Amino acid sequence: MKIQSFDKIYHIHKDSRVKRWFYIFIILCVVVLFLPWTQNIHLRGNVSTLYQEQRPQQLNSPIPGRITKWHIKNGDYVKKGDTILQLAEVKEDYLDPQLLQRTREQVTAKKGVRDYYQAKIGTTNTQLAAINASRTLKLAQLKIKIAQLNNKVTAELAEFAAVNNELKLSEDQYNRQKKMYDEGLVSLTQFQQRSVSYQNALAKKTAVENKLAQTRQEITTVNIEQNATIQDYMEKVSKTEGERFLSMGQIQGSSGEIAKLENQAANYQARQGLYAIVASQDGQVVQLNKAGIGEILKETESIGTIVPKKVDYAVEIYVKPVDLPLLRIGQKLMCVFDGFPAIVFSGWPDSSYGTFSGKVIAIENNINANGLFKALVIEDKGQKPWPPQIKMGAGVKGIAILNDVPVWYELWRNINGFPPDYYGLKTEKSKSADEKSK
Repeated sequence: MKIQSFDKIYHIHKDSRVKRWFYIFIILCVVVLFLPWTQNIHLRGNVSTLYQEQRPQQLNSPIPGRITKWHIKNGDYVKKGDTILQLAEVKEDYLDPQLLQRTREQVTAKKGVRDYYQAKIGTTNTQLAAINASRTLKLAQLKIKIAQLNNKVTAELAEFAAVNNELKLSEDQYNRQKKMYDEGLVSLTQFQQRSVSYQNALAKKTAVENKLAQTRQEITTVNIEQNATIQDYMEKVSKTEGERFLSMGQIQGSSGEIAKLENQAANYQARQGLYAIVASQDGQVVQLNKAGIGEILKETESIGTIVPKKVDYAVEIYVKPVDLPLLRIGQKLMCVFDGFPAIVFSGWPDSSYGTFSGKVIAIENNINANGLFKALVIEDKGQKPWPPQIKMGAGVKGIAILNDVPVWYELWRNINGFPPDYYGLKTEKSKSADEKSK
């Protein structure tokens, strides 16, 4: 009797298929070695944005103050211009509730002083005009007087010439009469009469000379008076102009003080508008670090953060220096966002699931403090859109898509430690150099 259990346990007489499966496996391995493989490099980064105004913004207090009221709580969504909290003044220079009004009153008072000096300048100009007119009139009078005296001198010179001629005639007659008297031809009485006539002519000449000298002295006196008048009026004009310039200086000083006070008033008015801290844009308020009422805020101190509501997302990826030559502007990149399930086949990106396509738009030329270079990646509009649930700062894994090569080449490259696409880059560079040489 044949025992069936013996045949089922021991397969001594059973045909083996190991060799067949071994050959099949070898053939599959060879086939796989010739399948296309997409070279890639793996990168890490985080979600960000291209635009500075769309990044999380700090809420800062522009002035020091004491918190009097909160209008929102942590996590609330606000619109641009919504009040976040209310401040009260703490600096002693601004505690006066009528500070702005009193500053404006000072401006009005300074303007009044300026108007007074402007009116004084008008009066001074009138005084100058009157002084100049009086000087012109006085000098004209003196010139007329000098002209009259010159005419008088001319007349007296003519009279002096006539008297001098008369004196010469009288002197000749006197000399002839004396000679005749000495010869006894005329009487003593006749000689005495001729002598009297000669003495009268001589006295008349002396009188005319004195009169001419007096007139010339008057001309000299009038000239001195004219010079004194000019000097006197110059002093008056200089003094009046000095007062005018002083008033002009006061006006300039008042204008400067008015501008300073108006600047202070504008600053006070602007400061009153800073007591309410408002949202700079639409978004969510997070990370509030002040609590309660009455806390004191310093100038520029951070209150919290506002995350913009509308964001054009981008990805910041960090590249090792050894991989930097493999990246270029416009290069395709597959992104795997944290929190989104994905099945990734490194060599076959088209077969991966949960990845999102992007393209490199910028590569920074400066290395970061972490020893890596940063590149910016945006959404590829022609591919599957990025999920709207991603948030700023979320982690991202990037896979840079390089050349398509056979599997055996990729294995050989990894065994030898060559970087991806090394020969391809070298070939492209040599081709471009050949084209330039041609």
